[in-house]
Amino acid sequence: MDIKKEVWAQTPDGKTVYKYTLTNSKGASVTLSNIGAAIVSIMVPDRDGKLADVVLGYDEAMSYMGDGPCLGKCPGRFANRIAKGRFSIDGVEYKLPVNNGPNHLHGGPGGFQNKIWESRIEADAVEFMYFSEDGEMGYPGNLKVIAHYEWSEDNELKLSFTAECDAPTHVNLTNHVYFNLDGEGSGSILDHVLKLNCSEYLPTDASQIPLGDSEPVAGTPMDFVNAKPIGRDIRADFEALKIGNGYDHCWVIDGAEEGQLQAAVKLWSEKSGRLVEIFTTQPGIQVYSGNWLTGCPQGKNGHSYRNNDGVALECQHYPDSPNKPEYPSTRLNPGEVYEEAIIFSFRTI
Repeated sequence: MDIKKEVWAQTPDGKTVYKYTLTNSKGASVTLSNIGAAIVSIMVPDRDGKLADVVLGYDEAMSYMGDGPCLGKCPGRFANRIAKGRFSIDGVEYKLPVNNGPNHLHGGPGGFQNKIWESRIEADAVEFMYFSEDGEMGYPGNLKVIAHYEWSEDNELKLSFTAECDAPTHVNLTNHVYFNLDGEGSGSILDHVLKLNCSEYLPTDASQIPLGDSEPVAGTPMDFVNAKPIGRDIRADFEALKIGNGYDHCWVIDGAEEGQLQAAVKLWSEKSGRLVEIFTTQPGIQVYSGNWLTGCPQGKNGHSYRNNDGVALECQHYPDSPNKPEYPSTRLNPGEVYEEAIIFSFRTI
């Protein structure tokens, strides 16, 4: 595995932004950055062997800072939404900044996705570390997070998260990469075919906070148990799709068990023949069909991304878990180690 490190930019406050490119013997590569521990490029072949970059991103490093879509980055301390920016631990209420309607999203405006992480090459992998201080964005406890990336000869990208704290807190980590398997900037993903290993999803209120119990997808536009194009039902007369301006909900992964990798998703393009399969230890997956991409910073190669030009498949714990004791817990206590993994496996059909 060849790993190349280069300086990409300097932030206004003097921090160095790096890019790391991992290239296997077949020429397929992944480029990462210490801005938000981001995936900035994945170059994989189509059915004819032609390489293309299949993730949305920016040419300018500083476009990643504070971008609305959170392209390719690792949000935290809590990915997704927390209702009204509040939760309690052991009877003590914590207040977080509200930055998405009435709710807290992706750790707030100063979330992990907008931080410069420490970084290093570790054998054939790249590691990013961020130390979140007690009280940052309202969260209790000091938290040390490591995002560890490996790229294989078989075009498999493995992301492992670990975290430790010195006081009880809540943690929910993911990567917010957007895929377009025809190549970034090639237009809509609504004809991409999606298959989810999920027979239930979490309905939400109008502000996209889960109501509570999951519901079956059968007989609804939320059903991807049998593979179908993302765009087939996206404009259906269905409340969830109206709320999200398309797909932007959390699905419950069938058979999920703590600490066990489970097949979650297959996404492919009939046009290019590229397919990505995602495995994870997480219990849920937020599918976001890029419903608000129009107006984001200029993309790579001068492209202007529009709504539905990429799809994010975010393996994570359920939204608002700190306020939903019936959900798998996101609480992390001192002496415990948060450990989760996501694998993106690319091939052709």
